[in-house]
Amino acid sequence: MLKLTPLLLLGLYVAAMYFFSAWRLKQELNTRSTPLKHPRLTPMLERLGKAMDLPPVKAHIYEIEPINGLAAPDGRIFLTRGFIRKLDACEVSAEELASVIAHELGHVARGHSRRRMVDFAGQNAIRLALTGIIGRFIPFIGAWIANLAAAAVAARLSRQDEFEADEFASALMIKAGMGTGPQKSLFRKLDALSGLMGAGAPAWLLSHPKTDRRIAAIEANEARWQTPKA
Repeated sequence: MLKLTPLLLLGLYVAAMYFFSAWRLKQELNTRSTPLKHPRLTPMLERLGKAMDLPPVKAHIYEIEPINGLAAPDGRIFLTRGFIRKLDACEVSAEELASVIAHELGHVARGHSRRRMVDFAGQNAIRLALTGIIGRFIPFIGAWIANLAAAAVAARLSRQDEFEADEFASALMIKAGMGTGPQKSLFRKLDALSGLMGAGAPAWLLSHPKTDRRIAAIEANEARWQTPKA
């Protein structure tokens, strides 16, 4: 039983980190967000809801400047203030932001948001455990190796999650009568913006698959959906 104690402690640590991280994120979003009520986006929320045979989708504005969308573990959808500013400046369209909301709905539908919180807690647990173990043998670079291992855990599912959310968004945008054009055009705009900004790339693009791969996957899905079944 004593041999299991470290594993039990690690499990308790992961659980505690999950609940603390979820609580902290919820508090942050509650404090720094407001309901999304925008004259150009309200019709988009109605169309997305109708396409799912549901009332209009509810979304919120997260009052930070980085360009991003977010699906919280509790199922709420957020667009950042930075994205809304781009809409008001006519740098992105309402349909393009609808594709972001559809993408975040995909994360919720597939359970990615909750799973990412578990992964985040797992990363911290791995980092803590490896720092202690490796640090005994390699004192100076043990923490660095532990951080690399934790980052590998984070990347393991992230890209697949994005492809799955893109697929959900494509299907929803098509059913809502907007098609996948806004989805693809937004990727290209943000890809160009990241090239101009260098290290300050939009958060929307960080830890995501490359734009050309995402667009190719969207087009492959469209072709598959349009192919008549034998």
